[in-house]
Amino acid sequence: MTACLLSACISSEPRQLVPSITLSPETVSLSNGEPVGSGLNFGMTTAINESDSLSNIAILPGVRVRAVTPNGAADVAGIRAGDVVLAIDGREINQPDLLDALAQQVGTPGNFVFQVRRNTTVFETTVNARMNSDERSVPVELYRVDPIATRAGFVTEVFAEEGASDGVSRAGPAPTTAVSGARIVELFPDSPLPEADLRIGDTILALDGTPVQSAQDFITRIHTEHDLGDTVQLSVLRDDGMQNKLREVSVHLWDPGRRVSRVSLGPLLRYESSRSPQQTRFTVGDLWLFSLFNYQHAEGEKEYSVLGLFRFATGYGELVEDTGP
Repeated sequence: MTACLLSACISSEPRQLVPSITLSPETVSLSNGEPVGSGLNFGMTTAINESDSLSNIAILPGVRVRAVTPNGAADVAGIRAGDVVLAIDGREINQPDLLDALAQQVGTPGNFVFQVRRNTTVFETTVNARMNSDERSVPVELYRVDPIATRAGFVTEVFAEEGASDGVSRAGPAPTTAVSGARIVELFPDSPLPEADLRIGDTILALDGTPVQSAQDFITRIHTEHDLGDTVQLSVLRDDGMQNKLREVSVHLWDPGRRVSRVSLGPLLRYESSRSPQQTRFTVGDLWLFSLFNYQHAEGEKEYSVLGLFRFATGYGELVEDTGP
């Protein structure tokens, strides 16, 4: 009975703040799939040149530069976001479509003379336009990572296992079955796997007796079927060079620890603490209108109150004049 009352009066939370992660699907497309446009690339995006006055909106000559690609052709030529392009090679440009059409019509890179207005200054600059490349760098997946529970990286390992699957002896060569697992390729600081004598190159075949289908399947099941700090059973295959050894291993997942966040004994005593924002509050004798004693600690500031009448604080910021050396 006493234990039940204490558990109802005491609350706890993780000692360390645990970040949330989004689990990847089994199949991931790393390329955006968008085709690369042909033609010239001036290294900037433009829009209609509207007046800056809300009371008198009008379309002014030229096109306004909205963004400039870092180290692009326009950036190298000294054009900035907010500038207004008035003309290119003597041809007036009043619509962004004209600039896009020029980029599509010209098939070779070259120099273009831009007439640009910046505030009330009009200047001329040469832009060395570059061709858009049709070559695309295709991302290559390295591994799947669990940055919290096991703090390790895994890849899917598929290999053939010899032997009859139904347990019946037959003449001739033994059939083979495909076996999959999650092979360890990276171990990060504070990973619990080395404590269980797991190392890079080991392959996890089963989690709590259920076969592992892939690296992502292992990570997903760890986070959906278990809590941080749980102990899981892994079937691990290790290649020692001469032969493969299968063994059962118990792994204690990374544990952020627990801390008391709230203690309440009715109006007699109350303690509350949080990590984000970092603050602590302790009250003795909460008599509704005032408390016998109240203590609050928020970041670097501490405040004390006795009977609601006497208050003093420490740790407040102070403005100090810096006179220099």
